[in-house]
Amino acid sequence: MKMLARWMFLCCCVPALSGYPFRPLQDLDATPRVTVLSTGLLGSQRFSGAARSYSVLLLEEDAGMLYVGARGALYALDASDIAAGNALSINWEAPVDQKLQCLTKGKDNQTECFNHIRFLQRFNETHLYVCGTHAFKPLCAYIDAAQFRFSSAFEDGREKCPYDPAKGYTGLLIDGEMYTASQYEFRSSPDIRHNSPSPTLKTEEGPTRWLVEADFVGSALVRENVNTARGDDDKIYFFFTEKSQEQTPYFSQSRVARVARVCKGDRGGQRTLQKKWTTFLKARMLCSIPDYEFHFNVLRSVFLLEGEESQASFLYGVFGLEWKNVKASAICKYSIEDVQRVFEGSYMESQDSSQKWSEYTGKVPEPRPGSCITNHHRAMGINSSRDLPDDVLAFVRRHPAMFQPVHPVEQRPLLFKRTVDYTKMAVHRVAALDGTVYNVLLMGTDEGWLHKAVEVKGHLHIIEELQLFEEPQPIESMVISLATRSVYAGSPTGVVQVPLTTCQRYGSCFDCVFARDPSCAWDGAACVDFASHFDRSNLTQDIVNGKWAVRTEQWMMWCPLARALSCRGTMCSCSVSSAPIWPPRSGH
Repeated sequence: MKMLARWMFLCCCVPALSGYPFRPLQDLDATPRVTVLSTGLLGSQRFSGAARSYSVLLLEEDAGMLYVGARGALYALDASDIAAGNALSINWEAPVDQKLQCLTKGKDNQTECFNHIRFLQRFNETHLYVCGTHAFKPLCAYIDAAQFRFSSAFEDGREKCPYDPAKGYTGLLIDGEMYTASQYEFRSSPDIRHNSPSPTLKTEEGPTRWLVEADFVGSALVRENVNTARGDDDKIYFFFTEKSQEQTPYFSQSRVARVARVCKGDRGGQRTLQKKWTTFLKARMLCSIPDYEFHFNVLRSVFLLEGEESQASFLYGVFGLEWKNVKASAICKYSIEDVQRVFEGSYMESQDSSQKWSEYTGKVPEPRPGSCITNHHRAMGINSSRDLPDDVLAFVRRHPAMFQPVHPVEQRPLLFKRTVDYTKMAVHRVAALDGTVYNVLLMGTDEGWLHKAVEVKGHLHIIEELQLFEEPQPIESMVISLATRSVYAGSPTGVVQVPLTTCQRYGSCFDCVFARDPSCAWDGAACVDFASHFDRSNLTQDIVNGKWAVRTEQWMMWCPLARALSCRGTMCSCSVSSAPIWPPRSGH
């Protein structure tokens, strides 16, 4: 019966995905204004060493360095030009005997029995910290950044790094403390951990499992404002997809997207929840198309765009479908303020008979379970998590999930993209000609393309799509440099660096203005990056509407987005214009 229902659902929904007969879906979809093939990339640089799987990027703007973690190697590249030829490298292959042990465990000698770098971050002013899978026996080490060489003996990485290179993983080094989330041992359950320094903290496995088959994709630190009246603690957020435990009428939702939160100052309980989180809470992240109950329930990538205050920060998420045979992606945006509000709402509880969660309607102990230590707690004589009453901690143990989900801004996705699987995303802010600040999103695909989009009035306009790699391959890592005005993307075969903007590509006024790139404007003769122009009085730009004005002897005419203006003498008309391809293909 379940298989029949799934077949009927797919028969109904897949045609809708391919044809999109509904207006709301058309409004959310977007076609790239310009398609640029790999042979037409402007200002791009490439790096590829002897290794494969360039999946970890660490950018340090002040030092002008891009550190790269690959399979069996680490690299230090010049961020201004990654192809400059002055790269430093550390060879870190798993030894032959360890590879043989990996094989005896039944692992794949083509993919798994290598040392895949999974963690690479700054530890202090002089050292980096790195962890690798080391052919199913994880190791970690310190790197002298100035010499770019190992400066210590290897440490056991079993508690810090997963065995399996394919397991979802995320980690942060914050003020010298390490936080990671993954399924660490190949027989263990997923876990969110405070690794070092002491005390080591973990998630709870019983009587209520806090995580169920969780696949982690990212994490982020949100610092609270200094000297606030509330005296609140910094928050660490973890993002993942896990097996659904909620009661739901939708058979297709076997997995759900989640955000979990812990407090940076958490030190575990004194008797109850010893060496366990006392502030762990999780909530569902919804990303669905209104009125159609069409849910994107697999989280692939997240990016935190920080505001001046913590409540002004936003999260962007890349979501996909659970079905392997349907390609589609959605981009949803969330307010950190909304996330915090959900964590202050109703809890859920597990019914032992059904093993399904429902809303908890009973009495909630005081102080509020799962909350960070604030001035309110201190006034009660509770100065750390170890001072919390046992009844509060017992409640936390059995009620890790929130009842209300986190809804996206405006209750819908920014973008619903058919036939595309986005894999990674990065976001930055750009001030346009009129001073309005726009959020610009860079989204990598599973086939090696980069989509650049601008957020306008709750929707995404895709400015351009760039073919970063001729051979189709997933974008596995991405980072933006405002200093070099570049984006770096890592893939299985290498790293590519491309400019954040290439205004010179647009050879006419309407192409320049229709692109709606906040960095580009028409100066009467060429499309220019106006950031370098002091006199901006003669520049033309329209990000909101994408219109181009042409003054004839008698009147002024405007052409809307996706229309080309053609003039003969003083007679002008708007005509349908297809997205240009660069360089032009044969027949175009």
